[in-house]
Amino acid sequence: MTYVITSACIETKDGACAAVCPVDCIHPTKDEPGYAEATQLYIDPDECIECDACVGACPVDAPFAEENLPPDLRQFIQINADWYKTR
Repeated sequence: MTYVITSACIETKDGACAAVCPVDCIHPTKDEPGYAEATQLYIDPDECIECDACVGACPVDAPFAEENLPPDLRQFIQINADWYKTR
């Protein structure tokens, strides 16, 4: 399992989650290429260690543990994974 960033992050991209991530698996950050073009931040499913730090840091409640995703947000599992496939 992994954590997934969902629709609440779209156009928000606060970045607090990335700042507290101990394994640097949330991208793009403000200083990275592609940040302006990205509609949201994404969690790398292969790097996430399920520490839950991003959940408490996010002001818009966008990250969820994959197993706790509401059914209407399940597509964000693939959206997050696909973003990393293109990097």
